[in-house]
Amino acid sequence: MRPPLLNPLFAPVTSLPGTGPKQDKLLRYLLSREETPRLVDLLLHLPSNVVDRRAQPKIRDVVPGSIVTLKVTIDRHRPTPRGRARVPYLVYASDETGDVVLTYFRAKADYIEKLLPVGETRYVSGKAEMYDGTLQMTHPDRVVTEADLQKLSLIEPVYPLTEGLALGSLRRAIALALTKLPVMPEWISPDVLRRCQFPPWGIALCHVHDPQELTDVLPQEPYWSRLAFDELLAGQLALALVRAQLRRPAGARHAGDGHLRRKVIDALPYALTKSQQEAVAAIASDLQQPLRMLRLLQGDVGAGKTVVALLAAAAVAEAGKQTALMAPTEILARQHIKTITPLAERAGIRVAILTGREKGKERREILTKLEAGELDLLVGTHALIQDDVIFKSLALAIVDEQHRFGVRERLTLTQKGDAVDVLVLSATPIPRTLVLTYFGDMDISELREKPAGRQPIDTRAVPLDRLGEVIDAVGRAIKAKRRVYWICPLVEESEEVSHLIDAEQRFASLQQRFGDQVGLVHGKMKGAEKDRVMAQFASGEISVLVATTVVEVGVDVPAASVMVIENAERFGLAQLHQLRGRIGRGSEASTCILLYREPLSEMSKARLSVIRDTTDGFKIAEEDLRLRGEGDVLGTRQSGMPGFRIARAEVHAQLIAQAREEALRIMKDNPKLTGKQGEALRALLYLFERDEAIPLLTAG
Repeated sequence: MRPPLLNPLFAPVTSLPGTGPKQDKLLRYLLSREETPRLVDLLLHLPSNVVDRRAQPKIRDVVPGSIVTLKVTIDRHRPTPRGRARVPYLVYASDETGDVVLTYFRAKADYIEKLLPVGETRYVSGKAEMYDGTLQMTHPDRVVTEADLQKLSLIEPVYPLTEGLALGSLRRAIALALTKLPVMPEWISPDVLRRCQFPPWGIALCHVHDPQELTDVLPQEPYWSRLAFDELLAGQLALALVRAQLRRPAGARHAGDGHLRRKVIDALPYALTKSQQEAVAAIASDLQQPLRMLRLLQGDVGAGKTVVALLAAAAVAEAGKQTALMAPTEILARQHIKTITPLAERAGIRVAILTGREKGKERREILTKLEAGELDLLVGTHALIQDDVIFKSLALAIVDEQHRFGVRERLTLTQKGDAVDVLVLSATPIPRTLVLTYFGDMDISELREKPAGRQPIDTRAVPLDRLGEVIDAVGRAIKAKRRVYWICPLVEESEEVSHLIDAEQRFASLQQRFGDQVGLVHGKMKGAEKDRVMAQFASGEISVLVATTVVEVGVDVPAASVMVIENAERFGLAQLHQLRGRIGRGSEASTCILLYREPLSEMSKARLSVIRDTTDGFKIAEEDLRLRGEGDVLGTRQSGMPGFRIARAEVHAQLIAQAREEALRIMKDNPKLTGKQGEALRALLYLFERDEAIPLLTAG
């Protein structure tokens, strides 16, 4: 049950005056919510900048290009001439030092006359520019009387917006939401408050949304940092609760005598790398301990995580138990099953796949076998956590994280068995700070080497004006019977980025040149259609595959040895690295061409040079964190940390460790979150939607 104290914050935004169905739709989009956002969602949407209206110079002292607030007398109006709608409506105004023209486009005359009456004094605020030797202010942001000047916010927050949502209406909604703030109990311990000099929660929120000083909205300052610490503490406390639950002493353990593992290793066409051997040994050791396993297996693209996962499942099968491997997408799940099946068959391990595509009789048969214990390993998507999926004896849950699964999915899967061990796979190497943030205090195995036989990849950055040369090179590759990926950032042309060649256009232009040697695959296609084109590419029926980033994960075509990434400057480092990992899998030397549009920003230059100079995913992840914060390290598109709205790893890294220490101290002193402090902490978990961990307080 949510603490009643929080109810005002969980009221829908539509309960605010002036926020109707149209605003609701726009706010859903802005705040990434499927249903109507609540006041708390609005309040945790923090400003990205501020406008400083404190400069109040005389007209002669105005610096063109700056934002100013001017005290002026309105001299005369020059309305838009009839039938010439494009000519602006001009209002001439002055003070004792000079003149300014207030310019309005497509203005309603009666509205402007009322707003700026001739002969009266008004304060106008906005950006002043020189135009034809005259000082102008186009569409002033604010026009107020002397009496209303006191109410004018001289420092105003600027928020991330979405098309159709006006800044003014978002500001008004947030200001109204702030009036509903309840007085919160303090959940941070007194010594942390003292050490970090944090203000109370409500005060921090008010200062960030209604700044009194320009610094109030900076992420590194106390107000924002306080909110970031709260968010990190909620995350760390939820992870600590889950860990305490998963770490409870377990009864029968889940590793057998090694006979199936030996069969899998014998079936491999290559030897395991040193780090694969170490990871397999660490997992086997965890499976024999009296505590449940909670391990993160990090490996770069093609470092052989799936084989380690299969060996973990084999160890469990030796003890007569079952394993579930959950992947975030169907492409990935099918990729895993493709790698696993031939090895599992040779070792006598019974495997099946369950995604949204398995329906009717086929699905019923899989579920019957699973419940009867006739399957050792079930690979699948979210379909695995549906209620009708019943395991006879689930002992190991392997979650292929790809950063799309939260704590909730991991928990749901482990609840399908008794004392289930957990192995999380990550295809993107993650810097240490972030491992703590997303996974809590997990044991970690890293796969550092590439499997034997991997070819080095030659990466080159080429400007778009040499496109013709690149297409000629693709022609030579086709002649030499080589397979080529051509990656585009968009599926179809969209308004705001019309200069980007979308996948469909590029497909059409390459098809003109190379005919039916070219195929197309993108995210909007149906699963079966995608599979058909991918199969044609894998078999060599087509030589060039034009694709959007759907090939980023889980596509394995060893014969592909050339990759062209168009508009490479628009991709994040992690994405470029993931994409490049699709080539270099066979026996041929591979080439990756990064096509970029000039001029490049400093950030894009830095990114392209990192990707050109190294193929070490761990190094790339560290560089990524340094360059642009953690949004991209985890391969997610938005800035800021996935799953975090307020905390920024590059600013709040030291707070992550403090939040973790605090969570561990709470678990030691008050593991059931009882008493006044416990109630405050429960409120914190609800506030940041980490409440999936609360039922664990009563479990077991």
